[in-house]
Amino acid sequence: MQVFEITKRFPKEEVYSLTDQIRRSSRSVTVNIAEAYRKRKYVKHFVSKLTHADAENSVTIVWLDFALSCNYLATSEVENLKTLSKMLGSC
Repeated sequence: MQVFEITKRFPKEEVYSLTDQIRRSSRSVTVNIAEAYRKRKYVKHFVSKLTHADAENSVTIVWLDFALSCNYLATSEVENLKTLSKMLGSC
């Protein structure tokens, strides 16, 4: 939700590019974790979904770095989100 909130400040010309991409990848992390949990008794499926979540988490970090490079976010905001991201086991 923090990603969603900060992307509200992005320029309108980014709505269908950076804003959309960063929101979709960040939401995908949560969705993949939820799917993994539901399929937890099927170990291979569980691991696969967690792997997808980790990959989407990494993608989100890349989009955050783009937003930082474009001066849409402050370094402190990106670092805070990266710290939260590390709780999921990536970065």
